[in-house]
Amino acid sequence: MKSARADTVIAGMSRNSVVAAADRIAGLVRRTPVLRCDALDEIAAAELYLKAENLQYAGAFKARGAMHAVSRLGEDQRSRGIITYSSGNHAQAVARAARYFGIRADIAMPVNAPQVKIAAVRTLGGQITFAGTSSPERRKEALRIQSDTGAAIIEPFDHPDTIAGQGTATLEFVEELARDRAELDALVVPVGGGGLIAGACLATMGSATRIYSAEPVGCDALAQSMAAGERVAVEPGPTIADGLKPTRIGELNFAIAKERVSGCYTVDDDELGRALLVLLLRAKVLVEPSGAAALAVALRGDLPGRPGRVGVVLSGGNIAAGLVAELLEKYQDDLPALR
Repeated sequence: MKSARADTVIAGMSRNSVVAAADRIAGLVRRTPVLRCDALDEIAAAELYLKAENLQYAGAFKARGAMHAVSRLGEDQRSRGIITYSSGNHAQAVARAARYFGIRADIAMPVNAPQVKIAAVRTLGGQITFAGTSSPERRKEALRIQSDTGAAIIEPFDHPDTIAGQGTATLEFVEELARDRAELDALVVPVGGGGLIAGACLATMGSATRIYSAEPVGCDALAQSMAAGERVAVEPGPTIADGLKPTRIGELNFAIAKERVSGCYTVDDDELGRALLVLLLRAKVLVEPSGAAALAVALRGDLPGRPGRVGVVLSGGNIAAGLVAELLEKYQDDLPALR
């Protein structure tokens, strides 16, 4: 499967960056399963392969980047603690990494963060400070804490160590199919700040796999940036996908994505809610709305070239029971068709 192009460098990083990250965090994160469901294949008119990062530690792929980034810090740096800013999943991942290394984690979260994610961060020992509703507001608070403590900031998406760590999810995906001498024709990846898709681009270097993004309507920073040829800031609109609400795609993430991403898709809340329920009722797998974004795109069955094997990253599963109940109530008239 690997070609001579596999180690081509993009923005100072390559597939080797991801391979090295996988070696560093082996045993510190879960090697999550790739799931198949005939009923979903029928809807999508393709073979869907689902990378279940909802089953990762802390319930999301973010565990990979956080653990890798913290493991790369020197002991002196770690002794001063770590800081991050996040709407939830990265916050949990950093708190877990801090607990593993026995250090303090200060985390700036939005005032409207889901209670289920706030509770999880606190359970993991993270010290929360609430700061506004946007990523820039949270980052400003993280910098303030850093000025007081000298602790290292673990970036949620725009950092080589974070990107390489997130790329290990796709690397595992590629390796899983390679065991059967197969390769994904297409891979759909949910996008917030862009760490996961940048890592996917690196991990698939040298392959024929086409990468597509999935973003909520009104939060499509990558799609707008790709169209403009440069990073574009957006004012995130309302969406149930709270983990996919960036104001801007990461600088390094965009430099990588613009070289490898074949197309960008947006999904609305109805598509997110229905995809979540289809997955729950047909595959018996529960994800959060952000984790259903890539599946929502794949279920349309209209990716260019009608690819036969389509990979879908189920990026996270941290969802409140109340939201599941709300979605079931809202789409109850659709449920007979979904079973």
